[in-house]
Amino acid sequence: MPLFQLDAFSVSFADPGLPQRHRFALDTVHELSYSVEPGETVAIVGESGSGKSVSLLAATGLLDGDIRTRGRVLFRDHDLLSLPQASRRRILGKEIGFVFQDPQSNLHPFMTIGAQIEEVLTEHTSLNRTARRRRVLELLGEVGIPRPEEKAQHHPGHLSGGQRQRVMIAMAIALNPALIIADEPTTALDVSVQAGILDLLTRLQAEHGTAIVFVSHDLAVVSRIADRVVVLKGGRLVETGTRDELYENPREQYTRDLLEASRARIRPRAARDGIRIGPPLLEVTGLTKHYRRGRRTTTAIEGLDFTVGEGEIVGVVGESGSGKSTVGTIVAGLQTADAGSITLAGHPYPVGGRHRAGTTAPHLAPELRRSVQLVFQDPFASLNPRRTVFQSIAAPLEAHGWSRAAVRERVAEVARRTVVDEVLLERYPVALSGGQKQRIAIARALALGPRLVVADEPLAALDVTTQVEIIELILSLQQTLGTAFLFISHDLGVVASIAQRVIVLGPDGVAEIGRTEQVFTEPRSEYTGSLLAAIPRLDDSPAEASR
Repeated sequence: MPLFQLDAFSVSFADPGLPQRHRFALDTVHELSYSVEPGETVAIVGESGSGKSVSLLAATGLLDGDIRTRGRVLFRDHDLLSLPQASRRRILGKEIGFVFQDPQSNLHPFMTIGAQIEEVLTEHTSLNRTARRRRVLELLGEVGIPRPEEKAQHHPGHLSGGQRQRVMIAMAIALNPALIIADEPTTALDVSVQAGILDLLTRLQAEHGTAIVFVSHDLAVVSRIADRVVVLKGGRLVETGTRDELYENPREQYTRDLLEASRARIRPRAARDGIRIGPPLLEVTGLTKHYRRGRRTTTAIEGLDFTVGEGEIVGVVGESGSGKSTVGTIVAGLQTADAGSITLAGHPYPVGGRHRAGTTAPHLAPELRRSVQLVFQDPFASLNPRRTVFQSIAAPLEAHGWSRAAVRERVAEVARRTVVDEVLLERYPVALSGGQKQRIAIARALALGPRLVVADEPLAALDVTTQVEIIELILSLQQTLGTAFLFISHDLGVVASIAQRVIVLGPDGVAEIGRTEQVFTEPRSEYTGSLLAAIPRLDDSPAEASR
């Protein structure tokens, strides 16, 4: 008998613009059916908007908003949709655990992690305070958090992304649930932390016999953990089967497209003879940055040297905390270095000191500010929700004194170059997909015609097929405009597919710098080799991919 089952399950969101009897006319999820056996891992895969998360949140009563559901959601012999809220809540608390994608948003910033895990035990068990605290330390140790007694007193902001995700897993397994629903739990993590989380989930499953529903857009990640795979598109089931069946002989073209997109991301592009790389545009020497908290000083970057040529894409990779984003924000002019020298097209950056009434953001000369622009990681947060697409792209032009006619002409031009449909220009970000938003963020960065774009984790929030589209866009901009990119990412697969040269930042500074093909095929550094070994890969044999 299945442990968890969706039977002809549909979800509709209310459309306030329609008459009352037609408010739920359009289904977001269409008659979805699949099951999960005890102790089994079932992966739910598909692009953004395919209904992966929506279906599971609606099925368990965790989806906010005015919605209507149809069909059945069975957990053991209970239909979760027909249960009273209190009964369903008891099941969700004790027998179904959740691991959400973004632990930063799902952990209370002002509560210690120990208190947050203990809250689960207080709500659903009769353990006394001493027993609860002992269980908290056991859970932290079980999920691999070092020094549990000390870490239990820390707030989420003092932990790394990987440690916060482990805390979420500790909360999910606190009551030994029969089922864990893990919704994109590794998307924002670097490859080594991602591998650790996948290994942790696999170990917990083996030790406790827990079933797992693992939601992901990345079939390479799924290949390491899934027994069976369910493929969704547009809220509909495309196909389902065992991992080996689906990966070796997919029946549907959409599944083949997802597999190809996952493979394409980890192929170093050796043949780029048509791309002309000019003399150094950005020159960085001895770059050093320290952060100070009270009496404690942390070194983010020390003595870093590198260049970016005219029209070149240079990747910066490394684990969380390696200083990647610090390099990007300094080059983008959002903060100053403590030491070293930086020049862009011959213009020097200010180094050291304090600027702008006590802030650490430097005052860059106008020609330097125009020459370098930034694309942020999260397309959902980087666009003003109260501005239309046109207004967002136009903002830097207006700030630099362009006339209204010139602004309109330039916005139309960069929209064409970044394949932003003209009909989107008058829409607001809420009406756009993640991929559309990131195209608009790139269009805004290109508006002033910069010579260098700093792209800080620009693909981390996107599904693999959308990632491939944005990679192709950046490569076309490099070829047609000669724009150089400093491309920052924790995803070595993405960097392999886009960069001519790679800077690998390790725990002790620079691990190595070299041509992409050389770094990915013959790494000189043991640290680089360990990062490469941790990349989830889709090999010819799924069994090999899972090792």
